[in-house]
Amino acid sequence: MKTGILKTRWILALCLVMVYINYSYAQTVKYDESTKQELINLSKQKWQWMAERNVAFLDVLFHENAVFIHMGGTMSKEQELNTIKNGGIHYKHAEIQETSVRFVGNTAIILDRIRLTAVVGGNEVVNPFMVTEVYVHIEGKWKLGSLSFTRLMVMGE
Repeated sequence: MKTGILKTRWILALCLVMVYINYSYAQTVKYDESTKQELINLSKQKWQWMAERNVAFLDVLFHENAVFIHMGGTMSKEQELNTIKNGGIHYKHAEIQETSVRFVGNTAIILDRIRLTAVVGGNEVVNPFMVTEVYVHIEGKWKLGSLSFTRLMVMGE
């Protein structure tokens, strides 16, 4: 009977050690410059897919629970993809002027200062934006969890 109790305690202790090691590793993951460049490239590719209205590739990139924040409101993944597909917003060209990448655990935050040329409601508009992209590393892949547009005020407007 004592042997069974000792085995159970030993197995429980081993499981706790494994959980602690996994937790510690997850907290200490460091991303290097090549990971930053991978994300910058992915972000640029996303802008290209949006310009091309390539919803098949965007569907894979966008997380199922992603949220999209525009000047006029918020959209779900499905709403954003439908808006792109149907031409409600045509992201013609994003001139990326500045990019930075920061990491918080398994989450990457990209800040892009852009000049966006888009067709909205049939009218071509050009706006300066700070765009916040939030990517989460899931099962070895980066998934876009949030895309938020903040219009910048420019002197002389």
